[in-house]
Amino acid sequence: MSRKDYDNRNESIIAEIRTIFTENKGRYGVRRVHRELINRGNHINHKKVQRLMKKLSLKGKRPKEKYHSYKGNVGKIADNIINRDFAANRPDEKWTTDVSQFNLLFGKCYLSPILDMYTNEIISYDLSLHPNYQQITNMLEIAFRRHPNVNGLIFHSDQGWQYQMIHYTETLKDHGIIQSMSRKGNCYDNCVMETFFGRMKTEMFYGNEKEYQTFEDFSKAVDEYIDYYNNRRIQKKTKWMPPALFRSTSICSSVV
Repeated sequence: MSRKDYDNRNESIIAEIRTIFTENKGRYGVRRVHRELINRGNHINHKKVQRLMKKLSLKGKRPKEKYHSYKGNVGKIADNIINRDFAANRPDEKWTTDVSQFNLLFGKCYLSPILDMYTNEIISYDLSLHPNYQQITNMLEIAFRRHPNVNGLIFHSDQGWQYQMIHYTETLKDHGIIQSMSRKGNCYDNCVMETFFGRMKTEMFYGNEKEYQTFEDFSKAVDEYIDYYNNRRIQKKTKWMPPALFRSTSICSSVV
């Protein structure tokens, strides 16, 4: 039996692969397509998925740059409590944050999100034309409105000027949060956030810059991507569930 005949026998699985790939806008590689096939009730070897995707020329996007907010010591530097221990046992145990820059036709945009280290979920975020402190305030207000019980949570960041501000450190203290900071100039100390930015830029930004003609265009695209990331994009860390579903499942399990 020829290879062509063999593939003809798998028309339904090929159609399913194309559907998954298209639904996720070409963002899924072999591993995620394979896991999503399993989630949908298709028991198939990952090597077969790899072969079929290669034959179909379906390649997931891969991670490029980073905005550096470090401007020296402008306030108090917190201890590196996380110290590259990114493991967490429950939601809202460890959060991390950073600011990333996007270069667009109309200028620069800055995204400031909070990520839960247990669920990989984006807790809150703010997009701004300027990397100012107001976007940090907006981000925190949304986070605390959605997650009011964060006493004892460890909140990690780099040594960016925003996170050294007195108002920022006092706001964390008021909510019972323990502040943690990376060592100066060491990107590995906050690689969880770096990984998210790299993935986001690869999946919705690089190669699509010209599509975003205005701030409103880009803001809508960011909203759509983060909703997709939280509610539909499966991950190995979250047992091949989207982060939001993994959070709800984890909370239900802890209550039982």
